[in-house]
Amino acid sequence: MSDKSLKSPLGRVRGLGSAKDGTHHFWIQRLTALAIIPLTLWLIISIISLVGAGREDVVNWLANPLAALLLILFAVAVFWHMKLGLQTVIEDYIHSEGMKLAAIVLNNFICIFLGAAVVLSTISMHLGG
Repeated sequence: MSDKSLKSPLGRVRGLGSAKDGTHHFWIQRLTALAIIPLTLWLIISIISLVGAGREDVVNWLANPLAALLLILFAVAVFWHMKLGLQTVIEDYIHSEGMKLAAIVLNNFICIFLGAAVVLSTISMHLGG
């Protein structure tokens, strides 16, 4: 029987568990931060090169599969990192269990929604929308 099956339903929803889960959370947050660094540099350079460009130029830029892929990777890394960071703040500073659970669920929904919106917009523009 694995450790995951020993979690309570509330623990599974909140993403809390043994101390080992905290280590995983820590490492994923560090890895997303590491991924964000070169992706941010790439995005800044790309945005500077598009200054003064029209919508058609931006769509043409995103028609390049590499540009679309890197933008999607940037969005996934940023929103995943944001979710993990905000979850840590919520767990550390909200002491009411009900408020903590509500805040964590809201944090998850907002981060997933915003990340999905960026990915969908990028795919739409990549396909010529």
